[in-house]
Amino acid sequence: MDVAMGGKRRQRRCNTRQHIQDTALELFAEQGYDKTSLREIAERLGVTKAALYYHFKTKEEIIVSVFRDLTQPIEDLIEWGRRQPDALEAKQEIVRRYSRALADTELLHRFMQENQAAVRELRVGDIFKDQTRRLHEIFVSPGSDLVDQVRCISALVTLHAGTFVMQTRESDPDKRREAVLQVAVEMITQAYQDR
Repeated sequence: MDVAMGGKRRQRRCNTRQHIQDTALELFAEQGYDKTSLREIAERLGVTKAALYYHFKTKEEIIVSVFRDLTQPIEDLIEWGRRQPDALEAKQEIVRRYSRALADTELLHRFMQENQAAVRELRVGDIFKDQTRRLHEIFVSPGSDLVDQVRCISALVTLHAGTFVMQTRESDPDKRREAVLQVAVEMITQAYQDR
């Protein structure tokens, strides 16, 4: 009985943590990171500031935890991509998987895009830069010429820009994502066809 209760308590804590993350991210995206206080997050949640402190002591702790949780599939992709052969089909699959991972992190990346000054000053900015550097490593083929390196990195940039900049376009999000993915795959394909 105690084990079951402990499991329920842990699950409730995880759900509470997730609820805090979601609410904070919504506020950060709506108002901006700097203009959002822990008090406002607590108020939106309908809890006391002390209850919020139980889970997170600072806004930065919240955003770092959101980033780590939401980008875990990207971390998994990087590890998977490192084990793949340096071949066109593998690179195309990496692009496809990255596109799917980005679709699940739209709100986080919108926050990062709209709060660039704050992100640069936060630990999450360094974590993002490191993750992007490791993505470049799996996108760019060792020994490829400079033009093909640019094509591979441009595929990555296209996925980001297409996912986040293009969201203001009046079009179906799935069709927009598919068009962006098509262009990114074409860039990777062109980089590998020249070999």
